[in-house]
Amino acid sequence: MASNRAPATQPAAATAADDMWLKCPGCREIAFRKEVERNLNVCPRCGHHHRVTVEQRLAITVDRGSWRELFADLAIGDPLEFVDSRPYPQRMAQARRASGRLDAVLTGTARIEKRETALALMDFGFMGGSMGVVVGEKLARLMDHALARRIPVIVFAASGGARMQEGVLSLMQMAKVSSAIARLRDARIPYISVLGDPTTGGVAASFASLGDVNLAEPGAAIGFAGRRVIEQTTNQQLPAGFQTAEFLMAHGMLDAIVPRPQMRHTLGHLLAILRPPDDRPARGAKAPRRRPVRTSR
Repeated sequence: MASNRAPATQPAAATAADDMWLKCPGCREIAFRKEVERNLNVCPRCGHHHRVTVEQRLAITVDRGSWRELFADLAIGDPLEFVDSRPYPQRMAQARRASGRLDAVLTGTARIEKRETALALMDFGFMGGSMGVVVGEKLARLMDHALARRIPVIVFAASGGARMQEGVLSLMQMAKVSSAIARLRDARIPYISVLGDPTTGGVAASFASLGDVNLAEPGAAIGFAGRRVIEQTTNQQLPAGFQTAEFLMAHGMLDAIVPRPQMRHTLGHLLAILRPPDDRPARGAKAPRRRPVRTSR
């Protein structure tokens, strides 16, 4: 008797054909994958912004050949010996193999339209871009590096929030990075935050929302807790479009929503406007002598 069940695996040719096409979650239309990629992973029909990898973000943002990675060797073990369905070290090993990096953020320096900047890019593909000790340490070190060199800081956020496998240690990173931002602000060093899809949890509640300028891409999901959790907690029906970039923009939480094709130029323009003041004397120059202050008797 012949079996009516479908074969367990599809032929390789069918899989290759499926990879050629992409269904847009915005307009539900089928598009040629290469066409979408040539359009910076933005749907040419409805403008839906697909998620991009860290490597894709670098390629479309910084000047060619200007990227220099910093703090790439920072890593963490298993401080809490955390186990859920799998031990934490196994999850980390899998994420490291898949991404080729040690944790969920890439930090370094680059030029954007010929202007030097310190740059951090969060990798949502690495355990949901979750923030642990290494993420917080790399961000804080990058900001201190920018402070020493007096260059602006740009952070591309994309995260599900604090990493539960590191418990309270991950929550401490909110304060650590926020303190580094405060040092930048005291020194009048610009900090620009770009909120990608998604930016949630402790990341949204801390450094992602503390920029001198807060930008977002169209349609990005931004918020602290999920919609269902909030509705169950408050027993209220939330409005349509809640926790999207457009909703936050309408309620004063963002400065601008910038489409991906315009992001590089917008950042370059902001870097030109927000250029840090150079309070250091020129090399070899003497500091000006201060006149004594006269006081009346």
